[in-house]
Amino acid sequence: MRRAPTWPRHATMVVVCVLMLIPFYWVLKTSLTGENIYAYPPAIIPVDPHLFNYVDVWYMIPFPRYLLNSVIVTLMAVSGNLLFNTAAGYALTRDFPAKRWVVLLLLSCMLIPFQATIIPAYLITSWLGVLNTHLGIALPMLSTIICIFIFKASFEAVPRSLIDAARIDGLSEWRVMVRIMLPLSKPAIATNVILNSIWSWNAFMWPLIITRSPEMQTLPLGLARFLSVMENTTGALYAFVVLVLVPGLAIFLMAQKEFIQGLTSGATKG
Repeated sequence: MRRAPTWPRHATMVVVCVLMLIPFYWVLKTSLTGENIYAYPPAIIPVDPHLFNYVDVWYMIPFPRYLLNSVIVTLMAVSGNLLFNTAAGYALTRDFPAKRWVVLLLLSCMLIPFQATIIPAYLITSWLGVLNTHLGIALPMLSTIICIFIFKASFEAVPRSLIDAARIDGLSEWRVMVRIMLPLSKPAIATNVILNSIWSWNAFMWPLIITRSPEMQTLPLGLARFLSVMENTTGALYAFVVLVLVPGLAIFLMAQKEFIQGLTSGATKG
């Protein structure tokens, strides 16, 4: 039986990819030219590109400080997620009383929007004495339920015989998780790193509530401050957006294969 040609499908995918990349190209082009985005007809090729907008972003506001705060908060959030989500995901693969109710409780908590928990989260953060600190900003992002279930699905895909053999060799539960489970769950780890990096990097509402000094603000808050400083913001605004987007895109591109594998882990057998 003759196979159908694949070039129509590939051509369609190329067209869709080009359409999706157009906004990113337009942001980059405008950041290099500062041209009027409402000009007609629009210029496809950048005319007289320059880096002045990036220089304005770097020096007109304390951009390095905002960048450092975002990096610190992101590293803390990712580290906390890897620690707590791994332990919780492994615990959910074990049999214990009321396990079904615990899973149901976690699934129910996913239905509650974060905006409904802001006041309790603020009171807990204030009680802990970490207001206006990096730990206070990262505190609500130290664990995410969806990533717990990603680890749970990845751990359940590990053959049970391998775990039993490790226990026979005398490994404790912690060593089984660290020595056996985690090395076989790299896609889940990559998925956790990518998702939590993006979520913590782009967080706006919680840092806005929890920070009291400009020195503790992150990049999304810095963008709001930058808009209040600059008058002609078209090119400079897009330059700021490019600088904020680059780290997230770089992390995704470096681990996109593991990211896709982590999302589909446990969905197929064999």
